[in-house]
Amino acid sequence: MDSVLIIGLLVLSLIAGLIGSLFGLGGGIIVVPVLTILYGMDARSAMAISLVAIAAISATSASSHIKNRIANVRIGLRLEVGAAAGAVAGAVIALHVQSWVLALCFSGVLIYSAIYMFVRPERIIPPGDNEENSFTYHDKASGKDVGYEVRNINTGTIGFVAAGVTSALSGVGGGSIKIPVMNVHMHIPMKVAAATSSYVIGITAFSGAAVYLLSGVIDVQTAAFVTIGAFVGSVIGVRILTMIDAGKLRRYFSVLLLFLAGVMLLNVGGII
Repeated sequence: MDSVLIIGLLVLSLIAGLIGSLFGLGGGIIVVPVLTILYGMDARSAMAISLVAIAAISATSASSHIKNRIANVRIGLRLEVGAAAGAVAGAVIALHVQSWVLALCFSGVLIYSAIYMFVRPERIIPPGDNEENSFTYHDKASGKDVGYEVRNINTGTIGFVAAGVTSALSGVGGGSIKIPVMNVHMHIPMKVAAATSSYVIGITAFSGAAVYLLSGVIDVQTAAFVTIGAFVGSVIGVRILTMIDAGKLRRYFSVLLLFLAGVMLLNVGGII
């Protein structure tokens, strides 16, 4: 592989790793378009390499988030059951509903979530009598311990079903739905929501990457460079996440959601 192409892969996958670990979205929104458009790779191979990168991002960021007690593993795993069910449902729905209809619906959800998270302050409910759903994490940016109580777990699980459907049908990544569900609907702090999303995304990505690897679809050389870049980017992203103000993180995430919604709408219109 040409040295210029290798450097390009490393830089772009580094950006993907940074965004993936910082916002809990995985790096597919960058890796897949880059590999298909700039490197001429077929979509299946690009998606396979993207899953490898996401698994690497998740493994790096999740270990740090768990060590720092930011990611809520128990709640994340419980919600991920709904996401897994949604992914299965998405595959079934894809056989009966035109994808552009669903893309419009999902774009609407993303736009609503982006506007809501941008204009409305974060509402964290202090721990109450329900000890089972009460948690605490240390916010390095403020130097304080932040206590919060998770609400609406059952309906939040339904939201994760929608996230699974989104991921299965559009390839945008379920984190774009999971994080607003956790932050807006379940009142989980933004940093915790992003860290938790990073953790659970890796579970699904690792399973898919293993299947692709065993089937021989993955270009090992390209995957190696993408993984290296994603690893470095995820390390940087974790450091930024722990130090950034939660309010700014929400606003940046809102802008990213609007970007994703715009990409989906352009895709529906046949422009990209």
